[in-house]
Amino acid sequence: MRLATLRVPGGTCAARLEGEEYVPLPYRDLGALLAVGEGWRTVAPAQGARPVPVGEAVHATLVPHPNKIICLGLNYASHIKEMGRDTPRYPTLFAKYDGSLIGATDPIALPVVSDRVDWEAELGFVVGRPARHVPKEEALDHVAGYTVVNDVTVRDYQRRTREFLSGKTFEATTPVGPVLVTPDELGPGEPDLEIRCEVDGEVMQRSRTSDLLFGIADILSYVSDIITLRPGDLVCTGTPGGVGDGRDPKVYLKPGQTLRTVVEGIGELSNVCVPERVA
Repeated sequence: MRLATLRVPGGTCAARLEGEEYVPLPYRDLGALLAVGEGWRTVAPAQGARPVPVGEAVHATLVPHPNKIICLGLNYASHIKEMGRDTPRYPTLFAKYDGSLIGATDPIALPVVSDRVDWEAELGFVVGRPARHVPKEEALDHVAGYTVVNDVTVRDYQRRTREFLSGKTFEATTPVGPVLVTPDELGPGEPDLEIRCEVDGEVMQRSRTSDLLFGIADILSYVSDIITLRPGDLVCTGTPGGVGDGRDPKVYLKPGQTLRTVVEGIGELSNVCVPERVA
């Protein structure tokens, strides 16, 4: 099953892909749909709503207002090496706020306060069931599905302190989508998918999600020991090597460039970088 949050007249709605059309569902977004409980998979279409052809669909960010956005740093060996860091013993966690989230084709706002904005292609997953102290062997049962994320990072702000947050949650910088793909579409166990990032057509990152240091079950189980994960929570699993900040010379995003992020079997993000608009 493939689900999305679409922009429609008057706001947004959750929608399910059926053939070449999105069928609107009677919920404002994917987060509201998942909040109904186990029945979210079989919700009937919204009465009287017109299906939206795939070519006409306008994707909002997948879960506009998750209760939590939890991110992993230093979770691929190639990225750990290029950043000159030691291999962590435990997952390196940080958070974002929902104001940073944008849709699959929305522009990325390059902040006026920095010219060191970098790309980080990631596999994301969305929680489908409440999770507290979940054993690793049961963790995948709590995953509603997978999506594509680019954890666009403002490197100079990230390094101002030992904490990552300030460089990770700039407004309108984190595309998520275009769809949520349920685990049954990707085969049993944890997905092994190619992940790729391009800037103006040049491949900057290419890896496989099976190279994660801490996999999906590790992450969900670990975080559930700290705090209850709730339906609609978004988890970003970390980026592979190839970021601009790890290059010599370093390379950063510029206005007018197109950032394309692809995860095999799920879909792609395509976002043009634009200067932040300041009132």
